[in-house]
Amino acid sequence: MQHIVVFQQHGSGEKKVQGIRKHGLDVIRLEIVSIDVFLPPIIDNPEEHLPPSIEADLVLDYLRHPDLSQELCTRCSALGIPVVASGKKWRMEGVFTPPTCCGLPRNSLLGVYGERFGAPELAVEMRNGLISSLRVIRSAPCGATWDAAQRVIGWPFEDAAVRIGLETQFFCYADPSGWDPMYGKSPVHFAGEVHKAALRRAGESTAECDAAHCGSLSA
Repeated sequence: MQHIVVFQQHGSGEKKVQGIRKHGLDVIRLEIVSIDVFLPPIIDNPEEHLPPSIEADLVLDYLRHPDLSQELCTRCSALGIPVVASGKKWRMEGVFTPPTCCGLPRNSLLGVYGERFGAPELAVEMRNGLISSLRVIRSAPCGATWDAAQRVIGWPFEDAAVRIGLETQFFCYADPSGWDPMYGKSPVHFAGEVHKAALRRAGESTAECDAAHCGSLSA
């Protein structure tokens, strides 16, 4: 069991926690640290609001206050504990900062969490030109991948590739008002594009497999 400690403020990571519990509790043990007190814009001693010690295989940083987040990531980096801090700008050893939770690439440091959650991976089966099955191999931790995948079963592939992006945006819990100048998209739009690309990759793999008369499908 991978021991993951989630740091959040006022429920900021709750939707992701729900998704991890639903799709990963067979291999993941979650510990939640919630900081729900009022905090000033600038915290002089952020270490006072964090546990005196941190023991984990992986830390998920959903803290909203930048001083707390920076302190958490600095401490974990020094301890050799990998951190996923989506949307943050910290540049530290062992701290992963994808633009969104569903933009996290695979990395061996992330253990089973990284195998199951992050940038989506799908496997598709077609029948009579329509999607007959869409298997989720790797998903966004919030569960949007699973929800969106179910909505495009029975669709023609090209229509589904567009539709899954829209459905993902509907189920996504990222802040749509946030705009990342590097990617030119809000987190919600980024999530939609990532899922659209994942379905297209799955379709390409299926086509290659059919051409080679493969006996199994993979994303």
